[in-house]
Amino acid sequence: MKLTTPMLRSSLFLLLLLFAGSAMAETVAPFVKGTLIDAKTENEVEDVRMTIQNLDSTKFYKAKTNGDGVFEFKDIPLGSYKLVVTDRVYNRVVVPFTLDSNHVENGYTFTTFPVGRKVSWMLDWGNRGDQEHYWSHFVSKILIIIYFSCLILIFFYSVLQLSLAITYMRKKKERLSEPTPAFDLNNAPKVTVQLPMFNEMYVADRIIETVAKFDYPRDKFQIQVLDDSTDETKDLIAKKVAEVAATGINIQHIHRVDRTGYKAGALDAAMDQVEGDFIAIFDADFVPDPDFLLKTIPYFQDEKVGVVQTRWGHINKDYSILTELQAFGLNGHFAIEQGGRNSAGHYINFNGTGGVWRKKCIEDAGGWEHDTLTEDLDLSYRAQMKGWKFKYLENVVAPAELPITMSALKSQQHRWMKGGAECFIKMWKRLVTTKNLRFTDRIHGLSHLFNSSVFIFILIISLLSMPVLHIKDSFSDLNYILQYGVIFLLSTAFLMVYYWNAYRDKTDNKLGSFFRFVGRFFQFLIVSMGLALNNTVAVLEGYMGIKSSFVRTPKFNVSKKSEFKGNKYDKKKLSILNIGEGILFVLFAYTAINRAIYGDLGMVPFHLMLAIGYGMVFFYSIAEIRTANKAIREAEKEAA
Repeated sequence: MKLTTPMLRSSLFLLLLLFAGSAMAETVAPFVKGTLIDAKTENEVEDVRMTIQNLDSTKFYKAKTNGDGVFEFKDIPLGSYKLVVTDRVYNRVVVPFTLDSNHVENGYTFTTFPVGRKVSWMLDWGNRGDQEHYWSHFVSKILIIIYFSCLILIFFYSVLQLSLAITYMRKKKERLSEPTPAFDLNNAPKVTVQLPMFNEMYVADRIIETVAKFDYPRDKFQIQVLDDSTDETKDLIAKKVAEVAATGINIQHIHRVDRTGYKAGALDAAMDQVEGDFIAIFDADFVPDPDFLLKTIPYFQDEKVGVVQTRWGHINKDYSILTELQAFGLNGHFAIEQGGRNSAGHYINFNGTGGVWRKKCIEDAGGWEHDTLTEDLDLSYRAQMKGWKFKYLENVVAPAELPITMSALKSQQHRWMKGGAECFIKMWKRLVTTKNLRFTDRIHGLSHLFNSSVFIFILIISLLSMPVLHIKDSFSDLNYILQYGVIFLLSTAFLMVYYWNAYRDKTDNKLGSFFRFVGRFFQFLIVSMGLALNNTVAVLEGYMGIKSSFVRTPKFNVSKKSEFKGNKYDKKKLSILNIGEGILFVLFAYTAINRAIYGDLGMVPFHLMLAIGYGMVFFYSIAEIRTANKAIREAEKEAA
C-alpha cells in the first residue's frame, strides 16, 4: 500500500505521542516514603504533616504519617527536592534529596529519622494569634519563679541551721564543761511536779512511780497528776496516787471532767493549787532520773532564769528504723537548735516536757493559753519577750518514748507543725516590734516559728519538679535558669553539717562513723520528704486558723517488738492523706523510671528519694491498718 502524505503525518504523530508517553513514564518516581519516630520516645508518630517541594519550581506535594509513622508521596517527577516537616506539634525539619533515573523503578525511601516535639505534651497549648505556645511559655515562667523562690527559702533555712551548728561547735566545750551551781539542799526551794495525762493506761503507773522516787527533800516536794482521762486510766491513776500518798509523799490527783484547753487547760486550771515556787513538767511517756531536780533547780539561783530545759533521751531508739530516724532528727533539734540558739543568746523554747518553770515566770508571761496546739512554744516566746532567760542543759537527759507506729508519728508531727504555724501567726508581729531585741534574735526567732513551713516548700518543689522537667524539654530560653538548681545541693550539704554535729552514734572509727551517718542522714531525709504532704496540710491548717482538738501521741510502753501487744488509742483508718501519699509514690516512681530510661538523669535521684519516702509512709500506714483490722476481727470472733 502506498502511504499518502496525510497518513504519514498521522503515523509520525502517533509515534511521537508514544515516545513522549514513554519518556514521561521514565521521569517519574513511583513513590517517596519513609518513617518518622519521636526523637525522645523512639515511637512512630501519627498524623505528622509533611511536604516535599521542588527546588526548581514552586510546586509541592503534601502527605501525613499513618499509624505506623509512615509517610508516602506518589508519582513524583524527577528533580531536586526538599522534604519539610510542617507539623504544628513537631519541630520543622528540612531534608534535601534528589530524584534521578535510579529512582524510576524502585522509588525513594528515606531511612527512619527522628523528629522532636516543639514543646512537651504538657505544654502543648496556649497559642496567641500566630505566637505558638505563648501562654504555656508565660505560665512556665511563673512556675519557675515559684520553684526557685521555694529553693531560695529552703536555702535560707539551711544557712540559718548551718550558722547554729557553727555556734554550737564553737561553744560546745565551754558549755559542757560548765559546772553545776552550788546547791544547798537545806535551803532548797519547794518544787511541784506536774504530770498532765489523758487516757494513758499503758504508762500512767510508770511515770508516777518514777517521779515519786525523785531525790529531793520530801517537805519541799509536791506531785500533781493532772488527769483528763475518760476511760479506765482515771481509776488506775487514783489507785497509784493512793499508794504513793501512803508512803508520805505530797501527791494530788486532779481529775477534770471538762477538757477545755486540753493540756494547756489542765496546766492552767491547776495553777491555783501549785505549792512550789518551781514547776517541773513531764509527759506520761518520760522516765526522768531520780536526780533530775538536783541537776536543774540550782540554775534558778539566777533570778532572771525562767526556764531550765533538758535534752530528751530515747528509751526505745533501737525498736525499728522508724524510731532510729526519729531519734536522729530529735538529736539535731536538742543539740544544734536548742544548744546553738542558747549559746548565741537567741530565743529557745520549752519543749512541753522534761523541763522546769519558775512559777513567777509563767504568771508574768500571762499564764498558759490554749489558742494554739503548742502551748509550750507560745508561752516560751511570751516569757522571753518579757525579759526572762531560758537555760538549756544538754548534758542533763530526760529519757522518753518515741512513737513506734507511722500513724502515731504522723499524729505527733501534725500537732507540732500545726502548732508551730499557729504560734507564728500569733507571735510574729510582737517579735518584730519588741524593743531592745537584737536583729539576729529577730531573724532567728522568726525562722524558729516559721520553720515548720519548710515542708510546704518541699512539697511545692516536689510537685513542680515534674512540670519543670517538661519546661526544660520545651523552652530553651528558660533552660539556663535551671542550672541554678545546684542551690538544692548546697542546702543538702549545709544540713549534713548540721546533723553531723548532732550525730550521737559516733565511734573512734571516724571514717566508719561518717559513712554510717551519711546513710542515716539520707534515710532521714527520705522519710522527711515522705511526710511533707501530712505536715503541709497541718501547717496550712495552722495558717488558715482551722481549729482542731489536741490529739496526743499514743504511748506504748514497749522497747522491743516482742513486747508490743497493740494499743487501743492508736486509731488507724484509711484517709484521704493516705491515698494522696500513695498517688505521689506512683507519680514520683514513674517519673524517676521514665527519665532514667531516656537518659535524663538530672532529677532522677531527687524523684527516687521522693518515691521511696512516700512509698515508706504509704505502705507503713496500709500495713498498720491491715494489722489493726485483723486484730479487730479476731477480737470480734473471740467475743462471739
